Amino acid sequence: MPLAILDVDGVLADVRHRLRHVESTPKDWNAFFSAARQDGVLPQGLQRARELAGEFSIVYLTGRPERCRLDTDEWLIAHGFPDGELVMRSDSDRRPARFFKVGQARRLKKKDDIAVIVDDDSAVVDALRAEGFTVEHATWMSETEPQHSSLFEAQEREGRT
Repeated sequence: MPLAILDVDGVLADVRHRLRHVESTPKDWNAFFSAARQDGVLPQGLQRARELAGEFSIVYLTGRPERCRLDTDEWLIAHGFPDGELVMRSDSDRRPARFFKVGQARRLKKKDDIAVIVDDDSAVVDALRAEGFTVEHATWMSETEPQHSSLFEAQEREGRT
């Protein structure tokens, strides 16, 4: 089956409660990632994941580091997300999210067709579209408030999520 690829932070997981850990200097990345266990579910993301799982194989492509795999797996299961492969960045990978995710999408495309990628980061969305991928820009976390510059900075300047 073709793949549907979904980002985690900002698409499925509501990360706003933990942004405070990276909004000041020095940034507390350990606290930021440890708090992910308490992320709320973004209802639109859960609904979209369930819809896509009816037609496609699911891949969760996240910029979270590999050391967060157990917490992320447990969170996805606890909140009723469909089964899927979890692709994470290595603990030492600090590339901007757009580079990491384009590279992973290219790798996944070698094995299976990719029907759609769902991501909230506008830089990632633009980069994936430039590569010819069909991308849904998930804006539901920012519908109630503007996108946090700290999340964008973490994703695109510091290569952390």
